[in-house]
Amino acid sequence: MDITASNSKRLVIVSGRAHQQLADEVAEILGTKVVPTTAYDFANGETFVRYEESVRGVDAFVIQSHAAGINNWVMEQLLMVDALKRASAKRITVVAPFFPYARQDKKHKGREPISARLMTDLFKAAGANRLMSVDLHTPQIQGFFDGPVDHLWALPMLADHVKERFGDELLTVVSPDSGRVRVADIWAERLGAPLAIIHKRRDPDRPNQVEAHELVGDVKGRTCLLVDDMIDTAGTIVAAAQALKNNGASRVIVAATHAVFSSPAVERLSSGVVDEVIVTNTLPITREKQFDNLTVLSIAPLIAAAISAVFGDDSVNKLFPGHA
Repeated sequence: MDITASNSKRLVIVSGRAHQQLADEVAEILGTKVVPTTAYDFANGETFVRYEESVRGVDAFVIQSHAAGINNWVMEQLLMVDALKRASAKRITVVAPFFPYARQDKKHKGREPISARLMTDLFKAAGANRLMSVDLHTPQIQGFFDGPVDHLWALPMLADHVKERFGDELLTVVSPDSGRVRVADIWAERLGAPLAIIHKRRDPDRPNQVEAHELVGDVKGRTCLLVDDMIDTAGTIVAAAQALKNNGASRVIVAATHAVFSSPAVERLSSGVVDEVIVTNTLPITREKQFDNLTVLSIAPLIAAAISAVFGDDSVNKLFPGHA
């Protein structure tokens, strides 16, 4: 594509160090290259960044995936935004495929922070004009930022892959908890499949642990598709998959956007309870996080299409017919 508009706007892609492969893929689709950047850490842990070419007057997109070591990557992205602002970039869009601290979007108890709101405030203070992310943990995060927020959906891409692979099977879409029912219902409608729900009870004082699972719906003899926005330690997903197998499911497929894969996720997901895991590469999936029954789809075409729409002052919502 031609990345220079008639009014001489110039699009540039810059990338943090967390997932440079994704930024390179996005840039290649857009017909450009990532701006050369020097970035390193001092002995005391402070981060330094500097762009190796002029960014004056550009429409800049700062791509950073907030993977393991998230605090370092947040700080790096803030510094990159600040450097662009001080170098006279015309517009700065923060592209955070996996939004940092998205699960801390509200207070569960007194004296807690709302960390997702703090992240948006920090990006704004650094000089960001716009945010772009994929499958926010809760849509309300869009309202935390004082400016445009492009909330991209991986669901169409994931659902098309599932339909191609498992469209001939007796498929049931399963929500792993009551909070994901609305999204699971969209999956079910898109795939023309029935919906089942797993109700889970958590102990609020024990993070990442679920006390019990109850299944609502008939899954006997069916291929069950568990859908979620992210997989962290995989405790919830594997326990849900086991509940489905205990209720007669023939096999269990898991589809999620963000592969956080904190330990011991890989061991749990490759233990045989889950038959296949389908994720995107919003986060880097290093060699030690890969396993035989894992399929990774690239999110780069979606991000590139959204960047192209923003740069051309076009609608991002047109990328998601029926969800505008």
